Amino acid sequence: MSHLLPAPMLDSAPRAEAGMATAEYAVGTVSACGFAGILYKLLTSDVGQSLLEGIFNKVTDLLPF
Repeated sequence: MSHLLPAPMLDSAPRAEAGMATAEYAVGTVSACGFAGILYKLLTSDVGQSLLEGIFNKVTDLLPF
């Protein structure tokens, strides 16, 4: 009698990866929320406000009306 472990069975069918989509969406959602938080903090700061004012002033100077 042999005490060897049986070799793993090789399936020709690929494994189901249904959980991967949920994990990827979770990572993407957390990343987007983090980026939105940083962007909010930047744009509500004094530097962000002056940056936005400068951009809007330049855009309105380019408009023909």
